[in-house]
Amino acid sequence: MAIKLRTARTGKSDERVRRIALLLFAVLLVLTGAVAPAQSASAEQTAVQTPQLTIDTHTDGASVAPGIVRIGGTYTNVYAIELIVNAGKLLDAHLDDPDGDDSGVWYAEWNAAEYDGAVELVARGVDAATRYAAWSEPVRVSVDNPRANIPDVSIVSPADGGTVGDSADIRVAVSARNRLKQVQVRVNGGPWRNAAQKQDGTYVVKWNFRSSGERYFSIEARATDAEGNVGRSLSTYVRTAGAVPEPTPARGRERSMWIWENASYNLILNPGSRHVLDVMASDTATFGQEPVRTLYLGIAAHEGIDIAEDERQKLRDFVSWAHGRGYRVEALIAGGTVPPFFGAYERYRKEALREFEKVLNYNLSSAPDERFDGVNVDTEPYILADFKTGYPRLQIEYLDMLAALMERKEASGLGLSVGPAIPRWYDSSPTAEKIVWNGQEKWLSEHIQDIADYIAIMDYRDQAEGSPGIIAQAQGEIDYANAIGKPNSVVIGVETKDIADGGDPETISFREEGRDYMERELDKVEAAFGDSPSFGGIALHHYDTLRELPSAWGPEARFWQPPADSKPPSRVGWLKAEAFDHQRIDIAYGRAKDNGEVKEYRIYRGTEPGFPADEAHLAGTARGLNFRDQGLLPGTTYYYKVSAVDMAGNEGPISARASASTGQTSLKPMIVQGMSVAYDGSRATVTLRIVDLETGEPVPATVHGRFTFMGGRYISAATGADGVLTASSEAVSAVSGEIGFAPRRVMAAGYYWAGAYDDPREASAVWGP
Repeated sequence: MAIKLRTARTGKSDERVRRIALLLFAVLLVLTGAVAPAQSASAEQTAVQTPQLTIDTHTDGASVAPGIVRIGGTYTNVYAIELIVNAGKLLDAHLDDPDGDDSGVWYAEWNAAEYDGAVELVARGVDAATRYAAWSEPVRVSVDNPRANIPDVSIVSPADGGTVGDSADIRVAVSARNRLKQVQVRVNGGPWRNAAQKQDGTYVVKWNFRSSGERYFSIEARATDAEGNVGRSLSTYVRTAGAVPEPTPARGRERSMWIWENASYNLILNPGSRHVLDVMASDTATFGQEPVRTLYLGIAAHEGIDIAEDERQKLRDFVSWAHGRGYRVEALIAGGTVPPFFGAYERYRKEALREFEKVLNYNLSSAPDERFDGVNVDTEPYILADFKTGYPRLQIEYLDMLAALMERKEASGLGLSVGPAIPRWYDSSPTAEKIVWNGQEKWLSEHIQDIADYIAIMDYRDQAEGSPGIIAQAQGEIDYANAIGKPNSVVIGVETKDIADGGDPETISFREEGRDYMERELDKVEAAFGDSPSFGGIALHHYDTLRELPSAWGPEARFWQPPADSKPPSRVGWLKAEAFDHQRIDIAYGRAKDNGEVKEYRIYRGTEPGFPADEAHLAGTARGLNFRDQGLLPGTTYYYKVSAVDMAGNEGPISARASASTGQTSLKPMIVQGMSVAYDGSRATVTLRIVDLETGEPVPATVHGRFTFMGGRYISAATGADGVLTASSEAVSAVSGEIGFAPRRVMAAGYYWAGAYDDPREASAVWGP
């Protein structure tokens, strides 16, 4: 039995000091009454059992001046806190936890100068015990800042869903705090035309509809004020007399695949990526799999680009190419909010409608072969706290949202197929009660199936049979679709993503078992539902992780092979580095181009300006256009270079250099030292030691981490006084394989984890022939 250690090292440097400002902030919270002083030890221990996350610096209804505002509060049994601003922006929080017990005070810096009016603030973190989301109560503040006021725009006439004659006046109403520069209208995605202000204060432009023939039209309006703020209306849909709505085509039974924005934007902006996708999706030989014929293509705004608005012609080119290759293409959207599941709330309904109308308007502006065939709606309200605490209010708001989307589809006259992605347990609610909606009492899944054209069940289990297995979990939705007469309307989704870092168990995904095992299980699903009229095939989540999934982990692993390619990618467009705190620097860079697919970006780090971009200086890799370099030393200047690597392993030119300097802290750096993994024929065991980086002395600490490759168990355990931890994986019995271990968090009083200096940074055991 051979053991392989994967190692990576970087250099050192000494420095420290900072946390006084954070401690003063904590004292301020107590003195102002925002935080009560600590009570008895037993009360504190009780509090630790349940995650608590608060916003204490501001109360509901508070006024906030424009400018940088520090929003903060307290947390207990929580980590990785973010501040959500108006369901449109995520801000990482700074956490002060000198005791290393996942409790303390936090703050995030919010630029209120970008807002005017009411703003909702919500803090979200990770429950240290369950690794699911922990939420604060929302706080709503107001900002009086006319310079950031967004004009409110609505289309007064013609009426939505109405019929227009040869020509009609399009009348727009605008409310704004600043002088308006222009009000414009466009129809079916064409050029924007200026509207003239009338005596009644509305803005009007006359439009000739008949010249376009008998068809449906989307009407959009926007207003730009003197400060450069732009407000957009929701869309109005009208038709000329004689226009007939498109029928929704019958769905087939085929394999589908989700493609999120890191990959979908490459497919659209880098045409060479399409060949790689086509070869993989069409491959039936490598694992004996079915070909993928439907693509759920992510089109949310990404890295400063909204592809369906800003690059419509490139999107049309991709959809037309895909249709020419025999694929169906559905737009993959969520709630139109950040995070996307906030779109389920009624108060963010406009954002959800805008995201959906973006697809409708794109289709109406495009030729038939350039149009999406459907919309896959991945709004997941169950992630929100009040999916349980406010039951069934949020469920009803979510159903109302789906109904509103279907109404928009009907108004547009388009026949594209609309299907929400839903978890496997919507036919048994969190409170084991059915939901009354529109006078009907049914399971949530049944209401959704009544509303939508199809559903894609996130039936995430790594076994077809048994309980809970894929087949048993989908049976209720299959039976209900048969009862209401919706053929091919239940798509069964399975997971290939490495899911074990979150709260879900490793049994959610096929990541640990590999592609050969997965295909055997999917054959069982196909056999079980093959005679059911409502079964619509299997969907795979998702392109990036599926492409990297081997037949099985270990020395005999068989991976999908990309097309032969010897040409490296281009240089990245630009590079920026910015320090976040004493141990983290955020890296961002421009997209590289390639004749195939850019697989990843390599981020190189050094403490000298002229450092070589080699394996010894590799800080990590990223799929997208940003990277968090964490576990650094305080008070240190770091230099960075980035390159792009394609699917064949060709590395592009090294970028220009960027640099940033970390802040100070009084916490001492500790590292993981001497980590090794062994396999005994039934499970893997990791052994590691936590030491002070500067002195090498052992540090008693709590280690949170998880097994990798064939393992997926997450552990949270304390070391001994000698800093040593030994922990075992779940049972894994295989004649050959690989199991690794990855530390995720290391906590100790007076210390922080300088993970960039771990020695080694990775370890795994490989066994077999």
